[in-house]
Amino acid sequence: MRGKSLRWLGGLAAVVFVAAACGGTPASTSSTSPSAAAASASASASASPVAKAFIPMISKGFQHQFWQAVKQGADKAALQFSVTITFQGPENESQVDKQLEMLQAALNQKPQALCFAALDSKAAIPLLQKFKDANIPVIGFDSGVDSDIPLATAATDNIAAAGAAADKMATLIGGSGEVAIVAHDQTSRTGIDRVKGFTDQIKNKYPNIKIVATQYGGGDQLKSTDLTKAILQANPNLKGIFGANEGSAIGVLNGVKESNKSGKVTVIGYDSGQQQMDAIRGGTEAGAITQDPIGIGFKCVEAAVNALKGQTLPKNIDTGFKWYDKTNIDNPDIAALLYK
Repeated sequence: MRGKSLRWLGGLAAVVFVAAACGGTPASTSSTSPSAAAASASASASASPVAKAFIPMISKGFQHQFWQAVKQGADKAALQFSVTITFQGPENESQVDKQLEMLQAALNQKPQALCFAALDSKAAIPLLQKFKDANIPVIGFDSGVDSDIPLATAATDNIAAAGAAADKMATLIGGSGEVAIVAHDQTSRTGIDRVKGFTDQIKNKYPNIKIVATQYGGGDQLKSTDLTKAILQANPNLKGIFGANEGSAIGVLNGVKESNKSGKVTVIGYDSGQQQMDAIRGGTEAGAITQDPIGIGFKCVEAAVNALKGQTLPKNIDTGFKWYDKTNIDNPDIAALLYK
């Protein structure tokens, strides 16, 4: 009898152990790594294509506060739509190969969707085709690609925005004289479109204004500073310089200052950041074009969620832009778009 009781108790203990192993609550969980996020999202995706979907975001970089503001908007959307995102980018905006490595790593994680800001509008296309072949929706943000693979791109109309900067430059320098452009690159859609927008507007509307130089500093402040100093030395009568992104604009400000040209050369920038905002308040920068970086991040994730739901998306999601200077920098509608 005792032997039977022991066997019965041993069997009961085994049942309890198995039940605990199958249904017990884990002691701890972690969602910090992309691979863990991908695995968790994949398990949830069997119940719903959206619930806890894993959506990696690959940015052009992290060196400017602009990208932190984009991430802020993306985080807000991830919370609202109950999805998991990761946000990463290369150390600087010249590292196209590094970004492609990140793109391949994201593909290996088998995400439900991808948000992508391309450093090179062509180089990423073969990898993006692999996402498409795997039925993974691709959404562009900030900088699109020269392909119809992205179902939508959430971005500023950079041609129109740079054209508005050209109009402001023309007004500020009196409609005539020499100007220059310091931009970030010739490969991303933002670099291409901002130079085109500014250049075309000047050529088409202001025959008495001549663009004497267009240089590319990779968005790097130090390189853009050196380029600005060289432009000013070669063109002593220069009236204005357009810095086509945050790093370029800060480099222009520094180059103008180091050349003892502050107040003599009109500087127009793009985006914001504390240094540009201080320069605008202090009068060394005339003004800048601000995008809506938080809106770009939010709209990108929102579009990815809608794609997973099977909704048809507009090809271009225009997130808007505004001109700001010392007269309106503290207005609520402008201040909401600026980042430090």
